[in-house]
Amino acid sequence: MDFIFELSYRLSSDDDDQDDIVGRLVQEECTDALIGIGHPGRIAMEFCREADDVFTAMTSALAAVRRAIPTAQLIEVRPDLVSLDEMPEYAEVDPKHLRTLAFNNRETFPAPVHAGNATLWHLDDVLRWMIPRETYQVTRGTLEVASIARHLNLAIQVRRIEPELFRHVQSWLV
Repeated sequence: MDFIFELSYRLSSDDDDQDDIVGRLVQEECTDALIGIGHPGRIAMEFCREADDVFTAMTSALAAVRRAIPTAQLIEVRPDLVSLDEMPEYAEVDPKHLRTLAFNNRETFPAPVHAGNATLWHLDDVLRWMIPRETYQVTRGTLEVASIARHLNLAIQVRRIEPELFRHVQSWLV
């Protein structure tokens, strides 16, 4: 099965030769990725990786990038946070219809993670809400990618927590 996801990284100042980076990624079998180096010091790769399961697809891509660019820092895994306008990319649903559903189902529709100029939801929350309604086409692979992406992004955020605060948080969760 093919799994589509994006990995975004911050590059170190040592990795400023774009051609060299792309060459190293090709050597590490990242030929299934569309590579974007638009912002200085950043790189994003959209993978269409074939694997038996999403975990294998994503971890093999993460390992390959780590081997190719060992100093790169993972910033984000996508798809995770999405606006309702982006939903047609992941499920056959009109954004206007989804907005109506969100408004009419305020008690059950997932709460947004960010509300502002762009209101964002975790994609896996919205997909899980849609699935039992059976009128929306959501593929298992899309849901699995969104779920793993969310968990990887949570892990990225956890490593940014101040150590003292992290110790307190751990004691509250026990």
